[in-house]
Amino acid sequence: MRGPANAAIVRIRELVERRAARIEAAIPHGWRQAAARAKARAEKHLELRVVVSLLIAGTLGWAFAELTDAVLEHETHAFDREVLLALREPGNPSNPLGPRWMHEVGRDITGLGGFTVLTLLTTATLGYLWIRRQHRAAWVLLAGVFGAALTSRLLKRVFDRPRPELVPYTTEVYSASFPSGHATMSAATYLVLGLMLAHVHQGRRVRAYIVTVSVLVALLVGVSRVYMGVHWPTDVLAGWALGALWAIVVWTLAHRRGPRRHPRQAPAAR
Repeated sequence: MRGPANAAIVRIRELVERRAARIEAAIPHGWRQAAARAKARAEKHLELRVVVSLLIAGTLGWAFAELTDAVLEHETHAFDREVLLALREPGNPSNPLGPRWMHEVGRDITGLGGFTVLTLLTTATLGYLWIRRQHRAAWVLLAGVFGAALTSRLLKRVFDRPRPELVPYTTEVYSASFPSGHATMSAATYLVLGLMLAHVHQGRRVRAYIVTVSVLVALLVGVSRVYMGVHWPTDVLAGWALGALWAIVVWTLAHRRGPRRHPRQAPAAR
């Protein structure tokens, strides 16, 4: 039975190849040239995007290294103290600036970078990507989030910088100060999510809007940590640099092999 079956497979393959050759020959020469040029432009655009991403990642890495060196040399104390006190009522550092409702807003915003919110958001997104059969995107998200979390925890133990004692805390804290875990995780998570969403849209305005919102959320989370008195400003700056660096590197490595593609449609439910 194997002989006739193999022969049938060979005949079907030859038939498919002949049909494909006929279809390709029927395509006008100009169309084939246009497709080749479009492919070349896509590859060139990919290379440029990778180069720009690596330049940004290098700049972020340099910024993190400079901040780390300045913190270890105790060169940032005056700056940290001035910014932290500027967000407190003059003569009464126990109260943040602004009305009482603003204090609640600060706690709500800082929760966007907390373990619970980011875990729920990441889990929900992973489930959605898996249902849509976007397995590669799911692994990218997982690598970005868990890699940033592990790096942040390790660096906190290495530097072991004390929390600010200049003002009373308005929320509970359980770890060292440098770098800010909320700033790191919010930058890594929201930037990876933003880049993933922007990746499947064609419109430049839509992509710019998505990335801008992602960056804005990460910035607000970091600012809220200083506003609530649980981090020095340089903790947050380092966290932003570290989280953004991790997100860009993971994203670039995950998409370095090919141009942007739209997600494959999942089969309709029966």
